[in-house]
Amino acid sequence: MTDENGRRMPVWEIVLRYLLLLAVLALMIGPFLWQLSTSLKGPHENIFSSPPEFLPSSPTLHNYERVADTIPVWDYALNSLKVAAANVVTNCVGATLAGYALARLRYRGRKAATIVFILAMLVPVEGIIIAQFTTMRDLGLNNTLIGVLLPGCISALNVLLMRNAFLNLPYEIEEAAYVDGANVWQRFLRIALPAVKGTLAVVAIFAFMGAWDDFLWPLIVLSDPDRFTLTIGLNYLHGTFANDERLVAAGTVIAVLPLIVLFGCLQRYFFRGVGEGAVKG
Repeated sequence: MTDENGRRMPVWEIVLRYLLLLAVLALMIGPFLWQLSTSLKGPHENIFSSPPEFLPSSPTLHNYERVADTIPVWDYALNSLKVAAANVVTNCVGATLAGYALARLRYRGRKAATIVFILAMLVPVEGIIIAQFTTMRDLGLNNTLIGVLLPGCISALNVLLMRNAFLNLPYEIEEAAYVDGANVWQRFLRIALPAVKGTLAVVAIFAFMGAWDDFLWPLIVLSDPDRFTLTIGLNYLHGTFANDERLVAAGTVIAVLPLIVLFGCLQRYFFRGVGEGAVKG
């Protein structure tokens, strides 16, 4: 094996790299695998044994049935799916249009607009959440899924990702299309947009994860249990059955599973998109 400079790597360096990779892998997916194992254990298995038993002796799906019997988990999941899907659409459309305008169009104040998006990323959510709540209240959107969606419908991070992806495209291609008579929308839809599909997949994943995992804002803006998202519903599950770790683990797996499926479907675009939207040096 050789490194990035073509130099042959010694055996100890190869072993060290793989050990570090395995350690990082264990830290990243170890807790999830432990939750999955706990969710499959029956009521007679000791989940706090020492040394711990990772594999369940008698795997069962009864804990997942109990979650559905305890709280309307599928209704909560549907509410989360509605918000997450709408968040993906609004971020993909809005961030793509804004990123293209920042990267390819020429107008006064373009650099200032870019700085505004960068500064928006530096403001913590907790610092503006009261202003967001009063805004939703004045608009009459409290206790609605639209009120959950609206503050995050276009993320500053996603706009900058799309901007950097468009900046990496050669100007000569668009100039040739301009000479052929293509207008701005034609250059955007037929030339620029197909070239940044990878970054668009990154934006979709980030938008879905941000909406699906959000807990604080839905907890503040929603008051009707019928409109609760999955994260709030699972919090009620934990509060009612704090001593039943199997039930909590099953609810956690239900919440994480859609994210794994989404990433599995878009992973080949994700890694290509990270390179497309990388920050230029």
